[in-house]
Amino acid sequence: MEAAAEALGGPAALSCFSYNQDCTSLAIGTTTGYRLFSLSSVEQLDQVHESNEIPDVYIVERLFSSSLVVVVSHAKPQQMNVYHFKKGTEICNYSYSSNILSIRLNRQRLIVCLEESIYIHNIKDMKLLKTIMDTPPNTTGLCALSINHANSYLAYPGSATSGEIALYDGNTLKTACTIAAHDGPLAALTFNSTGSKLASASEKGTVIRVFSIPGGQKLYEFRRGMKRYVNISSLVFSMDSQFLCASSNTETVHIFKLEHLTDSRPEEPPTWSGYMGKMFQAATNYLPAQVSDMMNQDRAFATVRLNISGQRNICALSTIQKLPRLLVTTSDGHLYIYNLDPQDGGECVLIKKHSLLGSGKMEENKENDLQPPLPQSYAATVARQSTVPSTSTMPGYSEDGGALRGEVIPEHEFATGPVCLDDENEFPPVSIRDP
Repeated sequence: MEAAAEALGGPAALSCFSYNQDCTSLAIGTTTGYRLFSLSSVEQLDQVHESNEIPDVYIVERLFSSSLVVVVSHAKPQQMNVYHFKKGTEICNYSYSSNILSIRLNRQRLIVCLEESIYIHNIKDMKLLKTIMDTPPNTTGLCALSINHANSYLAYPGSATSGEIALYDGNTLKTACTIAAHDGPLAALTFNSTGSKLASASEKGTVIRVFSIPGGQKLYEFRRGMKRYVNISSLVFSMDSQFLCASSNTETVHIFKLEHLTDSRPEEPPTWSGYMGKMFQAATNYLPAQVSDMMNQDRAFATVRLNISGQRNICALSTIQKLPRLLVTTSDGHLYIYNLDPQDGGECVLIKKHSLLGSGKMEENKENDLQPPLPQSYAATVARQSTVPSTSTMPGYSEDGGALRGEVIPEHEFATGPVCLDDENEFPPVSIRDP
């Protein structure tokens, strides 16, 4: 749920933008730093935090609604910095052998994707658990991490020339399966909120497929269009997994509904159209697989026609003020909010447009005020020490041998001393209780 954008000029042009894991917050990177916004209201865009300490930010990721934020800048593209932004402290930083292309988070794992390797960290103490070496060249840093920390599935391209998906279990640190998803190279991957479904699109951008996880069986196939190939820039499920949204470099955003028609419907009266429909359906059993698949593909349930075309954008399906909304953030620094009709679909209606580059209203404590207090579960993590720590190389913990198996341990700096987050209910470790 993140995108990088070319700098558009001006003192605060967007360089990247991303939603947090449950689409309740938006983070943007600029040439001067980064900003965090709360997405709890339609009419008002509340700026939660702004930092100008690190210029030229091209990756910024927030962990749910906690104070933990991960930042990477063009000034040090091989270094990941983890901050407690409300206290203004650095938790730790890691330096890698090549440029960082993407970062993914959940309450259990932190994933760092380089062009030909992936690093898996334990987020509660930031130690390195596993390095997946010699992955197929992945110049865009394409990968997806399940936000459900109970499984922490990781998906990434298994081939640079075909649409093969490698599925990895981030908790057991073992390969789960491979999925032959598309003929051409992959362009987009996303999990649903429970990690039970994975959606993918290829570089052609015409067909979107949804697979069961961890089995890898195809569940749905949607056709975005046939007239032209597009670059899919955003692919995201709604939190209830009922809808799947896809946006591209064109002006149209497609929303698909994940539903299966059952055979338990009442028998239709014998009409000519009904007879032809049954004949059409039966004919698909005798046609070539490619033709049959095309005839069975579902079309968009709802659409949006953007005012812009060719700009980088990312979408989110979220519930704001008890109603389903479609959020579209564009590289020119705007957030568009649309109403989504969950029953009839159709064309979504634009209800609000926000500028992300203006002087947003600061609401540092509003997010915590909106959430009911929960028992604190976070014991402690690491915080900045009073003196500058020396850079050192320390073997990371790995359940299958770590450095002894040839893994590359990135250089890193930890500050000592505990720091307690005042929003610990959103920060790991999370106590899981049996119902």
